[in-house]
Amino acid sequence: MSTELLATIELETRPDPTAAVIWMHGLGADGNDFVPIVDELELPDGLGIRFIFPHAPMRPVTINGGAVMRAWYDIVGTDLTNRGDEAGIRDSQRRAEQLIAREKERGIPASRLVLAGFSQGGVIALQTGLRHPERLAGIMALSTYLALPQALAAEAHPANADVPIFMAHGTADPMIRLDWAEASRRALQANGHSVEWHTYPMQHSVCIEEVDAIAAWLARVLG
Repeated sequence: MSTELLATIELETRPDPTAAVIWMHGLGADGNDFVPIVDELELPDGLGIRFIFPHAPMRPVTINGGAVMRAWYDIVGTDLTNRGDEAGIRDSQRRAEQLIAREKERGIPASRLVLAGFSQGGVIALQTGLRHPERLAGIMALSTYLALPQALAAEAHPANADVPIFMAHGTADPMIRLDWAEASRRALQANGHSVEWHTYPMQHSVCIEEVDAIAAWLARVLG
């Protein structure tokens, strides 16, 4: 496994930011996917945030016929119980931890950092954030699910037992079904985590009402 830091795209809402959001894209996309949302968020002028959009590694994806694309892990099945490969998920967790460490080196403490992700990226945000040994500002999980739920109780770090979690999902999502996300929310709550839950009449995407809710949540956890 490579130890090289992932390539990223970065945007700062003002010079010398005091907070950071590491935002991971979905399967087959890249770091450019969510760059336009930064302007759409219309965050308060005084909130200086560095948005980091990493590019996932290139890897073959079984469910797509072995085609090589940007992916945080291989998808090997069509149901929730065998969907993601554990080795790939844990490798991407390690890569996300490297990005957190770099932000700490640049002066952003864990308490001022949000891990965010859409679809596969949301899986890695939850996987990493819940296990991180320092309290984060929050975890944002969009159109996604909780991987390796059987390991959560043993692996979740007490430092993030009460971390704010924002989850949002489309009621007509054909790729990651709503009931998968609801099962993930229940698993998180069963382990004592508090989840701010939103649903929207959309498919596997993001809508303007969701962007508004994200902006309000970010302003609250980083303000």
